[in-house]
Amino acid sequence: MSDHPQDRQVHLASVGTALPGEAVDNAELARVLGANEEWIEMFIGTRTRHFARDLKTGAVRWSLADLCAQAGERAIAAAEVDPGDIDFVVLGTATPDTLMPATVNNVVDLLGLDQVPTFQLQSGCAGAVQALSLGRTLIASGEYRTGLVIGGDVCSKHLDVDRDLAKAAPSDLVNFVLFGDGAGAAVLTDEPRGAQVVLRHVLNRFTGLGRKPGQVIEWFGLADRYDDRQALTEDYKAIEEHVPVMAVEILWELLGELDWSQDELDYILPPQLSGRMTRKITEQLDVPSATEISCVADTGNNGNALPFLQIERLLEKMTAGQKALAVAIESSKWIKAGFALERI
Repeated sequence: MSDHPQDRQVHLASVGTALPGEAVDNAELARVLGANEEWIEMFIGTRTRHFARDLKTGAVRWSLADLCAQAGERAIAAAEVDPGDIDFVVLGTATPDTLMPATVNNVVDLLGLDQVPTFQLQSGCAGAVQALSLGRTLIASGEYRTGLVIGGDVCSKHLDVDRDLAKAAPSDLVNFVLFGDGAGAAVLTDEPRGAQVVLRHVLNRFTGLGRKPGQVIEWFGLADRYDDRQALTEDYKAIEEHVPVMAVEILWELLGELDWSQDELDYILPPQLSGRMTRKITEQLDVPSATEISCVADTGNNGNALPFLQIERLLEKMTAGQKALAVAIESSKWIKAGFALERI
């Protein structure tokens, strides 16, 4: 093994995922929200999603920590490593259960782990990639051999199903039909194990200098929780305009960093914003040689769970020597992210 951290290979041994409850289709969601089913299908293009809370009663059935622990357990089991071999845990999320304690620490507790370093990254759709980047760096440093990297979100905490949506602004209404809940996890190692996949490269870059946010999620305390601000605001027009362009830029930057040609790609994992947007982005990426790996039309946009859900589907297809690129974009303040995988 090389002494230079950048030359050390980091391997993805396994992935585990967790989706709460039964899938909720557009007919059921439209009925609960009093929305138009055809509008959901045409504008969003997502067929089903999963929620951690009961849509009828509002009762929370699973916390983010619950879902992350389930995904983590499945990843550890799939990697065939002993839980005691996990040297660190990283969690990327935009929707922690509480401000304190950090959700990652409750996840570690549920997993029965102790005396391990924990890291929590507060980020939107790029959080899972940031977590992979940190995990890769920690293992490449030579200080750690095996780590658990998790991404997950419970977006339904922002949705009030008792609210009258008849006069809701489009930037507010879209959030009721776009998002879902879920978690995913991966075991990273310093030597080939399990899936025998190398994490070749990770891109994570802030590109929002001077740019208006495409999404804002408010943090409400006791002093301001009852004001008239929307908890979650989505500038969907800006996202439609900028994300496809950014996705193409990320694709070519990753190819350049890896010295891979477009024709070498066997799989492409595009950004998972919605069924409709993913189709649009994939068309603009224009990689005819690569098979698209997408899941958002069935899972809903569950944020930081999505890259792991895509990797899970990828591993079912990927064979030795094949290459895959994943592209992720965070529109809250415009972060470019992505990663490359190669099966050995």
